[in-house]
Amino acid sequence: MSKESKTSNSKELSPEQHEEILGKLKDRFEKNMDRHKDLEWANIHAKLEANTEKLWSLSEMERTEGEPDVIGHDKETDEYIYCDCSKESPKGRRSVCYDREALESRKQHKPENTAIDMAADMGIEILTEEQYRGLQKFGNFDLKTSSWVKTPDNIRKLGGAIFCDRRYDTVFVYHNGAESYYAARGFRGSLRV
Repeated sequence: MSKESKTSNSKELSPEQHEEILGKLKDRFEKNMDRHKDLEWANIHAKLEANTEKLWSLSEMERTEGEPDVIGHDKETDEYIYCDCSKESPKGRRSVCYDREALESRKQHKPENTAIDMAADMGIEILTEEQYRGLQKFGNFDLKTSSWVKTPDNIRKLGGAIFCDRRYDTVFVYHNGAESYYAARGFRGSLRV
């Protein structure tokens, strides 16, 4: 898949990109059955074919090296839950501060983007702390990196934001000024299809 989508503002995939992302998603699904026992690719494939904009979002998750995979199925809504399953925080989403307000508050050395803006542009949701902890049940993620997570309003109003990582076989939650950014901190997202 090329580094850019069909056009910079388009949320459509070319036929080649469409087939390529479906192939990658199917391969990852089949190689990681422990993440989605009792789920069948045919059902997920049908949902993806019926939701091309969400397939575009998954393509963006893949392009930014998130390695999206199915980690659950919401039986009430009949939605499959995709999440970034890359071992470390996705490379194409690092060195970002938390949100637009934080970016604008920086006087100098501003990052190129924010976690919240990137997630919105990609059509995905940034993980909550609870979702991040749930992901960790499928493996050891962020052993060398960290990931911004959805910050509660009361913390954000005071200028802070939270992020998580895994060290010493434990998931840790930390805080930073929302305007901070680091080469080893990105964010993970989820998408319901």
